Amino acid sequence: MDVTITFTVNGQIQTITTDPKRPLLDVLREDLHLTGTKFGCGAAQCGACSVLIDGKRAFSCSTPVSEVAGKSVLTIEGLAKGDALHPVQEAFLAEGAFQCGYCSPGMILATVALLSQTPNPTDAQIVTALDGNLCRCCGYTKIFKAVRRAAGQAGR
Repeated sequence: MDVTITFTVNGQIQTITTDPKRPLLDVLREDLHLTGTKFGCGAAQCGACSVLIDGKRAFSCSTPVSEVAGKSVLTIEGLAKGDALHPVQEAFLAEGAFQCGYCSPGMILATVALLSQTPNPTDAQIVTALDGNLCRCCGYTKIFKAVRRAAGQAGR
């Protein structure tokens, strides 16, 4: 039985009527046409579907849409302010931390979540924060450098 759910996505209040068990990923991509969030494994194992829910990383493929009722969801589309990229996006660009780019939205949002809680993370904290986000191109070295750059640690 469908229910009506209201939540905020990228600063905009959204109200949808759908199956409450439906994955948030499907709602974002199919109903709201926010395709920056990617489908990877469908089992919360790869991080391609990462979004921030009330500032915390979540795997949207395994999050029922009912769990975001009354909450705020941030997708990669909501990160930049107009034409100005977010500092994490700038760092990924500066370090060339994109190969195919499929993992990039999830990696960037995981980094945003990390830096909002730990502005000057250790290498171990970076590894822990990005655990669960896979890069099939194995671009981890550049991704790691981008996280350091975003944290103001480019020279480390």
